[in-house]
Amino acid sequence: MPSARTATVDSFDGSTATAEEVVSSLARNGGCFLRGFVDRKNLDTMIKEVQPHVDADVPWEGKFFPKETRRVNGLPTKSPTYTEIVLANPLFVEVSKRLLTTKTSSWLGATEEHYVSLPQLNSTSVLAIGPGAAAQSLHRDDILHHTRLPQITADQYTMDRDTALGIFLAASRTTVANGATRFIPGSHLDDSADGPGNEDDAVFAEMDPGDVFLMLASCFHGGSANTTTDETRMLFASFMCRGYLRQEENQFLANPIEAVKKMPEHIQRMIGYSVSNPYCGWVDLKDPITFVKDVKVGYTDL
Repeated sequence: MPSARTATVDSFDGSTATAEEVVSSLARNGGCFLRGFVDRKNLDTMIKEVQPHVDADVPWEGKFFPKETRRVNGLPTKSPTYTEIVLANPLFVEVSKRLLTTKTSSWLGATEEHYVSLPQLNSTSVLAIGPGAAAQSLHRDDILHHTRLPQITADQYTMDRDTALGIFLAASRTTVANGATRFIPGSHLDDSADGPGNEDDAVFAEMDPGDVFLMLASCFHGGSANTTTDETRMLFASFMCRGYLRQEENQFLANPIEAVKKMPEHIQRMIGYSVSNPYCGWVDLKDPITFVKDVKVGYTDL
């Protein structure tokens, strides 16, 4: 069963936080806040970019999302501002690299080769949860990668444990009443076979617009009930994952190729148009970046 909870949740200034303190906090607690991560002007632009897609969405027919929820996916092309300001933010990029970079070595004949696989974009969503929405069941988002993790203590946490890292940006005021995400601090240290434990241990990700909540995908979490009569909670939610894993959201179909070709190269590579070293993800034995950048290259070792 899950261990007794001793984890807390740290809050950092989004403009001054360092990768070292954020990674350390995530390793201890599983989640942390970055307050004031996005300014009001950029946030308003992001909302303007996605609002037509939110308005066009229809109710979910299954049980995972309440029928009062409206969703938008494929954000790299639908909200370039969000992609550049949040997903490509230097702090988030560095934190993702430290937690999700995979380094290995293997022998090629008599030569030992060393390989580095960088993180890639796993999924992107906007979730607008309207009044009356029921609470979402607590779950771990690393289930899609079939993780099997043993129980450990915080001081035993290593950077090869998690497969994904989530970033949740508040586009509106986020409270317990209007459905703030709740999560179980320290649950990333539990055995994967264990359940979430006591709901009383949950912390609610209450945020002002522009605040961010970071969370390891091995943490139990879920959207809460929106008990208000007139508030819609809007949240931008995305995950990064290890570069050699299959992405949750198919970025190659979610983002039209003509729009992708106009993106900066660092965004193209982030959403999957790159090789995960040593040679995972090639097209015609070439780095896929050469196809979206129209770079002509010959055949060579990837």
